[in-house]
Amino acid sequence: MDLRDLHYFETIAETGHLGSAAEKLFRTQPALSKCIDRLEAELGTELFQREGRRLRLTPVGEVLLSRARVLRRTMEEATREVSDFAKGVMGNVRVGSAATAAEYLLPEACSELLTQAPGVTVDLVIGMNDVLREALRTGQLDIVVGPLSKREREFMSWPIVDDEVVVVGRHQHPLFRSGRIKMADLCDYQWVLPAKSVATRQWLDQTFADHHLPLPRVQIASNSISLLPKLIARTDLLSFISRKNLGAGNVGAPLREVSVPQTEMKRSFGVLCRADGYLSPAAQCLLDIFKNITTHSGTAST
Repeated sequence: MDLRDLHYFETIAETGHLGSAAEKLFRTQPALSKCIDRLEAELGTELFQREGRRLRLTPVGEVLLSRARVLRRTMEEATREVSDFAKGVMGNVRVGSAATAAEYLLPEACSELLTQAPGVTVDLVIGMNDVLREALRTGQLDIVVGPLSKREREFMSWPIVDDEVVVVGRHQHPLFRSGRIKMADLCDYQWVLPAKSVATRQWLDQTFADHHLPLPRVQIASNSISLLPKLIARTDLLSFISRKNLGAGNVGAPLREVSVPQTEMKRSFGVLCRADGYLSPAAQCLLDIFKNITTHSGTAST
């Protein structure tokens, strides 16, 4: 089976359209059609079903796509590993980080990395944990620094520091005039929250459901809550952010914690990498630095 055909097949499957795949690959549509014909002839079965101009994978096509992705990732990592070895350099590390982790954990770790390896290069992506984990899973990132969730066999993780996520509002929010705040009081206001695929949003929604309350009414959905404190401080919107972001000198300084014990989410920040993934010398060096700064007794978990 030709690796180029597999690469073309993967792009066709992801776009679901020969024309879009042709534009992305800088190939002609007939060339891609012949690619599909070759693969189907070799496997003795159809890989796509046509739905108008769209192409939908058959069950066999779905299996081949998953295997093609693994093979591509393996080849890319093999190329990086051989190249690093041949050049005899520290190389490059691709790091994904949650915004809070980027502010509190990355400066120390990256400073130490540059001290130990002045020639290293770092590609840093700031994002929500669900997006970063998917990028790590598909080999687009080497290391992710952020909230740790459930244990997953495909990742290895090391906890670094504990954290709490709390409900917040502006300092003059009407809630603070009422004395003791009940969880039901939070239902009277709208929220700024991340997408439903994010662990903190899932936890908050489930907590409201467990207390037989309506789910938080989201008026603004954002992939970077830490960038919005000034907006929240001008409204009666509520949000759900790390307690570390509150207080003078922090991004959440314009906000105040809404003290409701039932809505305090405890979590751990840590570093993750794929259990079966190649780490460049630079990535391995950064991982070792993170292990050395952990405040837990920390064994790797898988």
